[in-house]
Amino acid sequence: MVDAPAFIKDYPVHERPRERLVAEGPESLANHELIAILLRTGTKKMSAIQLSHHIIQQFDGLRYLKDASIGELTKVNGIGTAKAVELLAAVEIGKRVSRLQFDERYAIRSPEDGAKYMMDDLRFLQQEHFVCLYLNTKNQILYKQTVFIGSLNTSIVHPREVFKEGFRRSAASIICFHNHPSGDPTPSKEDIEVTKRLVDCGKLLGIDVLDHIIIGDQKYVSLKEKGYV
Repeated sequence: MVDAPAFIKDYPVHERPRERLVAEGPESLANHELIAILLRTGTKKMSAIQLSHHIIQQFDGLRYLKDASIGELTKVNGIGTAKAVELLAAVEIGKRVSRLQFDERYAIRSPEDGAKYMMDDLRFLQQEHFVCLYLNTKNQILYKQTVFIGSLNTSIVHPREVFKEGFRRSAASIICFHNHPSGDPTPSKEDIEVTKRLVDCGKLLGIDVLDHIIIGDQKYVSLKEKGYV
């Protein structure tokens, strides 16, 4: 049996990802083709394109690849430390580029703005994360902090932890976020109780809680829009 080609150059020119990227642009390539460019070579039994397909299957597309560790990547047959490092470096560059627009004091004017800012950070997490954005008087982000990780209830989300950073940063207001790992952002009774408690505390302390946004999988619910803030 003849081994599958181990190099991208063994494919016809019109099928090679690198040549296609030059001719048609990076947006024309599928995820596995972009990964194949990073890999450059495959193994004795798999071409770089076949190996990239295998990686995509192992990590459910790009869903879990973005959070993969060196150890998880090197468990994939054909991926050594060098290839794992290159993949993680590319993933990290992608993360940083996607956040460039937010580095210039991103302003949140609506629940949609807030959901857009936090969606990719929260929607894939397997545990609930409660995150606060601390804003200045222009609704620009001063600081982001994960307040706690775990199931949401009033005993865990203590106002002291939420507002402490607000005072430290001289924040004018706060927007709270948490994710539902199920992907369904429908608020629970506990979500509503926590929100009302924080809003009441914010009024007393002089730091407004503008919203509590629940993040699902490409969906969100604003408790302000629901009338709880």
